[in-house]
Amino acid sequence: MPYVIRSIRSDEWLAVKELRLRALKDPVAHLAFLETFAQASARPDTYWQERAATASEGALEAQQIIAEDDDGNWVASFTVFLEEPGTTDWAGLPVERKQGHVVGVFVRPEHRGSGLTRALFDAGLEWAWTRGVERVRLIVHEDNARARAFYRKVGFVASGVTIALAQSATGTQSATGAEKSELEMVYERV
Repeated sequence: MPYVIRSIRSDEWLAVKELRLRALKDPVAHLAFLETFAQASARPDTYWQERAATASEGALEAQQIIAEDDDGNWVASFTVFLEEPGTTDWAGLPVERKQGHVVGVFVRPEHRGSGLTRALFDAGLEWAWTRGVERVRLIVHEDNARARAFYRKVGFVASGVTIALAQSATGTQSATGAEKSELEMVYERV
């Protein structure tokens, strides 16, 4: 099945919201996203409008790239935003160089294994390189083996940075009460 890979447009906020809510219903959403379906669905329309506007075609700080099927349905999404040196990231860690940060990777289950995710990554990495980043990174849950394997396949490697997540933040505490961790993976520009 051919796909159109493109950046979103700012007026497509309803489709942005629909795909995000679908992603948060995925059986592994608790491993892939730091937000729940209940949290996202309670957000006002203005949130989704701003989210689309700040990551749409032509935006300078972030880009949400989607895949459309032959019928124009959004079947996958990938967002990359820029992190500047001298700032701190979402976990409070210092950002030491200009880099891209991948978030919100989702492919509808019926489209997985088609090569679509690689196409999204290629488009997102290209956007980041044109913004002058030195590397692109992502954070992946330690229990999300499928995602980690894919990220390795497209060239990401573990950086050695581990971020502990409290249950209150993600709901991912194990049955033994041990904290779960997120792992940083990076793709260096060559």
